[in-house]
Amino acid sequence: MEKERIDFLKKLLDTPSPSGFEGEAAKLWKAEAERFADEVRFDVHGNTIATVNPGGKPKVMLAGHIDEIGLMVKSVDEQGFLKFAPIGGWDPQILPGQRVKILTKSGVVKGVIGKKPIHLMRKPEERQKATQIEEMFIDIGAKDKEEAEKLVSVGDPAVIDYQFEILRGDLAVARGFDDRIGAFTVLEALRLAKELGVKAEVNAVATVQEEIGLRGAITSAFHVHPDVGIAVDVTFATDYPGMRQDKPLVGDIKLGGGPVIARGPNINPVVFELLVKTAEEKGIDYQLEGIPRGTGTDANAIQLSRGGVAAGLVSIPNRNMHTPVEMVHLGDVENAARLIAEFIARLTPETDFTPWR
Repeated sequence: MEKERIDFLKKLLDTPSPSGFEGEAAKLWKAEAERFADEVRFDVHGNTIATVNPGGKPKVMLAGHIDEIGLMVKSVDEQGFLKFAPIGGWDPQILPGQRVKILTKSGVVKGVIGKKPIHLMRKPEERQKATQIEEMFIDIGAKDKEEAEKLVSVGDPAVIDYQFEILRGDLAVARGFDDRIGAFTVLEALRLAKELGVKAEVNAVATVQEEIGLRGAITSAFHVHPDVGIAVDVTFATDYPGMRQDKPLVGDIKLGGGPVIARGPNINPVVFELLVKTAEEKGIDYQLEGIPRGTGTDANAIQLSRGGVAAGLVSIPNRNMHTPVEMVHLGDVENAARLIAEFIARLTPETDFTPWR
């Protein structure tokens, strides 16, 4: 991946973006889109929509959610320690001992997540039990409640204090690849689609609040009213310890194996077939994933919008999902963007997405 693209990706991933508080990341995405898109706008929900070739046909929507899981301050005790609740789905075992950034109206306040030391867990069952979120606290170094409340407020969001890093070769690690890598990919696909001179109107959307119920995709799909929509999200890689035994049920999905094309009830058959045909004819490596239900991604919301939309899902293989050390292969990201752009280039005003013909 070119250095300029990596530099933007790093800025996007290093910018905190918990669900409901995506503003700073959305502004970065919007500024990048304005470099080449014909139109860029926010909507009232906070989604960012960048359009190429307005008025073209068919109308395409590309969705990658820009929010990440996070934490929220719920209360401050008399000693100045903060109790918190999850924003989105956390494995509580990930949290103890982590550094956090709390996003306040005055800027970032740093803290650490603490818990009772194992030395004082005298009963064997207490040592063996996973610590729950309600047993943890955030320590910001305040001497008491009064000092703490001058620094933070109830409702302030927080994220784990981890940054983007190239681990080795094309393998990158970061907090929040789920799913700012999707928001990045749809913007790259939009840029490539413009270079290809597509006939379609293409709307790339950095959707909000996916981690708490696909909320941004619901509203933006209704607003854009596309004929066809492709969501880009992460999916579970099964090429590392603890996941290999799940290959028969999840699929044989590996980092560096190419983008993952989903197939199932959530996916329009015409869209699926054209994505596969495009990948094969353009020599783009791809992987398949069967999902026999709604996918739990923005593709689900897009498919069910208004009278129904022809939906597809292209995913980026991801290790360690919903941890501060999510890992992806940048080659998969590049190929996903290329696949989607080439797919769009094949669409004409006469393209029929009706599945039974």
